Amino acid sequence: MGSETTIRAITVTAGQDKTGLPEALDLTFRTGEVVALLGPTGSGKSRLLSDIESLADGDTPSGRRLLLDGRAPTAEERFALHGRLVAQLTQNMNFVLDMGAQDFIAAHAESRGIADPPAAARQVIDAANALAGEPFAPHTQLTQLSGGQSRALMIADTALLSWSPVLLLDEIENAGVDKRAAMRLLLNSEKIVVIATHDPVLALSADRRVVIANGAVAAILTRTPAEEALLARLAGLENGLAALRQQLRTGGELGDWAAFFQEK
Repeated sequence: MGSETTIRAITVTAGQDKTGLPEALDLTFRTGEVVALLGPTGSGKSRLLSDIESLADGDTPSGRRLLLDGRAPTAEERFALHGRLVAQLTQNMNFVLDMGAQDFIAAHAESRGIADPPAAARQVIDAANALAGEPFAPHTQLTQLSGGQSRALMIADTALLSWSPVLLLDEIENAGVDKRAAMRLLLNSEKIVVIATHDPVLALSADRRVVIANGAVAAILTRTPAEEALLARLAGLENGLAALRQQLRTGGELGDWAAFFQEK
């Protein structure tokens, strides 16, 4: 079970910023890597995600063009209603269909021609429960899932069943799921993963960071040795906060957390 990746790289050619000045840098995203998009709200991250999702051909406000493995996409690839090359998960999503979660995923697996749809659905449900803060039963109705459970289900479905070789994620840190476990699952799916984020741990965990300013790519950065050490320290702090949060939720006896955070 997995993606039938046919695209190994997408290139976004330089367009123009919000004032019409030429964008300086092209971008290439490759299978098996995570690229983080950074910048203040309104800087143009969503515009870039939209350009990628629509396979822009110079017909968007940015004037960018997308190349798939170095070639222009066909009209069929750009405007396909089914089997789209790019899947996008946003921080806000709701199901309008009401059926059991496992039946819903099994139907998706059957539409993909998977040999054993019920087994595929169980695998997706298990993966989703590993991401969600509160597990849910396979027969739970879709409309009864919490926001975090819904997004965990769709992340697992995208990683394990979706055909789309390119995945765009908007602020996964607000999705109510274990964000680092979600990133590991997506990385194992061998897709091109692009995330817009304000989260320092996710940003530093990415293979590359793309800084967006005034609607254009301003810088492309890779992690330095000093940033590796900073990432390890931040991850330790997050683990501590997660443990403290769990103790508070369950009414457990609190240890000397002040000393823990002073050491960090």
